[in-house]
Amino acid sequence: MIDFKNVSKVYDNGTKALHNVNIHIDKGEFVFVVGASGAGKSTFLKLIMREEVPSSGTIVIKGYNLNEMKKKKIPYFRRNMGIVFQDFRLIPTMTVYDNVAFAMRVVGAREKDIRKRVPYVINIVGLSAKARNYPNELSGGEQQRVALARALANNADIIIADEPTGNVDPQMSLEIVELLTRLNEAGTTVIMVTHAHDLVKKFDKRVITLESGEVVADGMIENGELPVQSAAHLNLEKQTIEEKYSSKEEKTNTEDKKEEKVDEDFLDAIISDNDSYRIYIEQDSEKDGEDQ
Repeated sequence: MIDFKNVSKVYDNGTKALHNVNIHIDKGEFVFVVGASGAGKSTFLKLIMREEVPSSGTIVIKGYNLNEMKKKKIPYFRRNMGIVFQDFRLIPTMTVYDNVAFAMRVVGAREKDIRKRVPYVINIVGLSAKARNYPNELSGGEQQRVALARALANNADIIIADEPTGNVDPQMSLEIVELLTRLNEAGTTVIMVTHAHDLVKKFDKRVITLESGEVVADGMIENGELPVQSAAHLNLEKQTIEEKYSSKEEKTNTEDKKEEKVDEDFLDAIISDNDSYRIYIEQDSEKDGEDQ
């Protein structure tokens, strides 16, 4: 359903956001995408939504080659997607009902279909009793549920959730992911970007870890633990560290006329024990817009 083949993205300012990314996501999968700020998570989503195009490589989604897609076809392509943001993005002057209905009206849905579909999706997210309330009368968690209902309004095949739990408390975060899980069990493909590792570990789902624009781990949660970093990436890190220390060694030899040898055991210890070289970097928060 979603295929990234050797995808790299370099922005005009020279920022290297993604490098040689290869990912396949099947229809009906639930995938968490995790990583530190600047790891490439937001760029990954922008490429899926065709907000950006890759600098190299190919992206194919539901049979559409996004590299070759013309601009006039992008709005139609996005109708298959429901987007949930961290900051809700509800229209404050509209009720819950009208916020959800708005998503259908902008694509030209018939009022008859809107009257049938909107109450249905509002009920799915558990807000039927508050359909006539305004956003400022709702809690943060309830507002996010409205945003999710809006994403479901046009019967999307793919739900893209960009830090959907970033502005709600832990209990509501759990409830939102459980709701996404139920939608996934009904056949919807779900891609959720988050930095909340503790939350991710509660669900036996696939996790893709990005670091410095590269996929460094891709696998299922097992026994409440994130998938381990790939051997290939660990070897690359080791090589990088060796080159760094070798460079320092050469400088020392030149200045002091001495030869020093890099201790292989020491390098292995750096990789295995030093948190700065582990793929799961816990952060308390991630500022919106920092991730490229």
